[in-house]
Amino acid sequence: MRQLRGQERAITGNRQTNLAFAEAYGAGTIDEAADDALRWSRARAREAGIRAVTTGTGAALRLLAATADAKAVAEIGTGTGVSGIYLLHGMRPDGVLTTVDLEPERQAFAKQAFRAAGFAGNRARFIPGRALDVLPRLADGGYDLVFCDGDLMECLEYLAESLRLLRPGGLVCFQGVFADGRTVDSAEQPAEVLRLRELLRAIRESTVLVPALLPVGDGLLCAVKRG
Repeated sequence: MRQLRGQERAITGNRQTNLAFAEAYGAGTIDEAADDALRWSRARAREAGIRAVTTGTGAALRLLAATADAKAVAEIGTGTGVSGIYLLHGMRPDGVLTTVDLEPERQAFAKQAFRAAGFAGNRARFIPGRALDVLPRLADGGYDLVFCDGDLMECLEYLAESLRLLRPGGLVCFQGVFADGRTVDSAEQPAEVLRLRELLRAIRESTVLVPALLPVGDGLLCAVKRG
């Protein structure tokens, strides 16, 4: 790797500072109950050995759900409820989050976190099971936003299902597309990273999607379904 010159080092340092500031900017901006619930939910995620969305990613999800005036959102990968809290806060007050996960124990944590954040029980529908078994049972064109944070090897199948589920003008979002920098690393990469590269290419080349790659967290790939 070549040595960075002074100006390049300054640019790189500024970029890292800016990204850190962007991540911190959304912290503590919801309300006390939700912030407490997020801290509790993140602690459960650490104990379970799973990576929850960052503050910056969560803030972006909340913004996107609000921009879409989302009443129906589908989430692949409930985790312990961190992303769900952000999505619910961006959705309409009568909106319902349908969230799918293989692990019922994680969904139990998420249910507790949603309740602590002040959401009524009818605001979320929890479906345990493999996403590719559950998604075909959901209604065509019935969703304003689909958030994907599941098995990377299934990301292209998630995209296909999302296109069916979304109304015109709806959004699909994929979490973790940077893969800790491996997506753009020229070294040999595992199969899931190669799959992510296929996803990035498919969304960028799609004629029915308007894409953007947001540099928050570990990368949030978003696209709007054309009308």
